[in-house]
Amino acid sequence: VQLQASGGGLVQPGDSLRLSCAVSEDTFNSNTLGWFRQAPGKKREFVSAITWRGDNTFYADSVKGRFTISRDGAKNTVYLQMNSLKIDDTAVYYCAAAYRYRAVSSVYSNSLKYETWGQGTQVTVSS
Repeated sequence: VQLQASGGGLVQPGDSLRLSCAVSEDTFNSNTLGWFRQAPGKKREFVSAITWRGDNTFYADSVKGRFTISRDGAKNTVYLQMNSLKIDDTAVYYCAAAYRYRAVSSVYSNSLKYETWGQGTQVTVSS
């Protein structure tokens, strides 16, 4: 398994949660890594991405200022720190890896440019 997401759960509005995605070493060092989410009845949407060098990060407008993506090279893990969670953040969250388009920032929000996907982790924000 190249990508393994974890850390989802049930939280209240305003709470924080940190998602983790364990990545195989080869994939971690050569791919831009992204987080996407899909709510029931909705299309999968981009959340955040971090370049394979870890030198740049990208966020959807809906999460900017609340979510932070980071990576730990020693653990080959990418994280998504989610603060000030809202009910609208409820979704299954997926981590994904882009190799061919790893250096094309204009397509980081396009799920079709990611070749490898992990299983999702459910995040439910409810009062």
